[in-house]
Amino acid sequence: MDDSMDPGSVSTGKLSHQLSTMKIFSQFWVYRKFLLILFTPVLLLPLPLIIRTKEAECAYTLFVVAIFWLTEALPLAVSALLPALMFPLFGIMASREVASAYFKDFHLLLIGVICLATSIEKWNLHKRIALKMVMLVGVNPAWLTLGFMLSCGFLSMWLSNTSTAAMVMPIVEAVAQQIMGAEAEVDALEMTYATGSTNQALELDESVSECEASDWKGQTKQDNRYNNDAGHTVCKIEKEKNPPPAETRRKYRNQKDHMMCKVMCLCIAYSSTIGGLTTITGTSTNLIFAEQFNTRYPDCQCINFGSWFILCIPVTVIIMLLSWVWLQWLFLGFNFKEMFQCGKEKSAREQASAQVIKDEYIKLGPISYPEVITLVLFILMALLWFTREPGFIPGWSSLFPQYPGFATDSTVALIIGLLFFIIPAKTVSRTSNGENSVFDYTPLIAWKEFQSCMPWEIMILVGGGFALAEGCEVSKLSAWIGSKLTPLGSLPMWLIILISSLIVTSITEVASNPATITIFLPILSPLAEAIHVNPLYVLIPSTLCTSFAFLLPVANPPNAIVFAYGHLNVIDMVKAGLGVNIIGVAVVMLAVTTWAVPLFDLQTYPSWAPDLSTVNNTGL
Repeated sequence: MDDSMDPGSVSTGKLSHQLSTMKIFSQFWVYRKFLLILFTPVLLLPLPLIIRTKEAECAYTLFVVAIFWLTEALPLAVSALLPALMFPLFGIMASREVASAYFKDFHLLLIGVICLATSIEKWNLHKRIALKMVMLVGVNPAWLTLGFMLSCGFLSMWLSNTSTAAMVMPIVEAVAQQIMGAEAEVDALEMTYATGSTNQALELDESVSECEASDWKGQTKQDNRYNNDAGHTVCKIEKEKNPPPAETRRKYRNQKDHMMCKVMCLCIAYSSTIGGLTTITGTSTNLIFAEQFNTRYPDCQCINFGSWFILCIPVTVIIMLLSWVWLQWLFLGFNFKEMFQCGKEKSAREQASAQVIKDEYIKLGPISYPEVITLVLFILMALLWFTREPGFIPGWSSLFPQYPGFATDSTVALIIGLLFFIIPAKTVSRTSNGENSVFDYTPLIAWKEFQSCMPWEIMILVGGGFALAEGCEVSKLSAWIGSKLTPLGSLPMWLIILISSLIVTSITEVASNPATITIFLPILSPLAEAIHVNPLYVLIPSTLCTSFAFLLPVANPPNAIVFAYGHLNVIDMVKAGLGVNIIGVAVVMLAVTTWAVPLFDLQTYPSWAPDLSTVNNTGL
């Protein structure tokens, strides 16, 4: 009997075919990065083979590096080394010329800043500053959230955004757990008065959760090292081996508790990023912009620490306040009457918040000698940065008129950075008989501590960006791009700025911030020159918007850190981040069309920018 048409056999055959197809697809998916590395250069190879010009060869290099950066098929630093290989082979730049592009003034500035950050974190000065700022703001839930945002924003001006979020988040988690525990205790007491019995199970659960929270907090505090992740200095937390209680067991008494935890987490993630906008050294994208801008336009002396701070401090404050309002309204509602009611007795929630913050501050003890020295050097570095070339009065750099422009912000950073390796971390103490006690000389920071904090990947990544920018100039690719972008000059200026800002904001959600800004700066500079507008008019908003990676947990490391605590879903971050993105782009547009105009004279085409009218007539 012929049973070849048996329905069971047919269905089994279809199932096996589907399984084999899925297996092949899964194998392709496993090797997707390898295939991308293999086929990207091959598929783009017709560009330099058919169009035999230096512009096409440089564009080929740019496309390959950009694709590897956006997809992270190779580590970012490894992809950044490709121009050092490809430019000499194409005859665009000699090997020694490319190599010199990989170390600039930016790297010296970064070294000094990391010395400061290492000392701040080693001696727990960051924790003292954060707790003190929160204590000053108050314990009302809305004000408490704002206090955490302000402390995070302030710290991220000087430390990396990622390390700031990693340091403050355990404190926030402890506060949240204490608040929920205190309210549960109040409810249990009310139940006891009503029924005459005690809910022992609730008390046991609270003690267990508090123990878990303290264990996780201790693990986070002990591991105070750095790791490089997506172009940022990353505080390495052992979440994989020892997940926080949020990942193992998360219980909320009610929906309001859950919403409160979401707001506090998002505020930490977003304020860590927003605060970094304020200073040139606050985030890697600002540093990359400053160095590439000063390299392309050496005659312009308008971008320095002071001018950037004056531009961005209003931007940061407005974005942070509006983001705070947005998050409060989105998750908790915004009750102005409750927030500004004076003389009201503190609730159990507020008392618990105040107590846990006070306890954390007391645990730090009195301020130590290394903390005082670090704080003094921190203030001194900021003052020297501000007063080097303030603009409205002569700065201290005018004391050296025979060497104009020789001293930069990196000079200040190196001076202060070296002091951290010289000043001893201990004072001479005296014994009871008045003799000096003997101790080993130990500086504020050691080389190994600095080395573990130094974002080496960022240094190589930025160097690769500088090499690409120089290659685009030498090969005339920048001039060619500028000539092709000239028709955009017919659009309104605000629309050009908005389009470029939205593009970089979208790209940075799926690519690292440093890679995004490194790719777009060599494109946007020729665009501004082609349409004959001040390059700062286009570059400043694009640089600021590159940091607006708020939508996804993988968009930047601070988002990933707060997401790992388990309070948030992806849709929560998408809803909240979309609003913050809109707020950020709108405020940046406001800034660049108002107070930035007189600050940088944006309405006139500057003499330090090249005139491409002659280039446009060459027929490139």
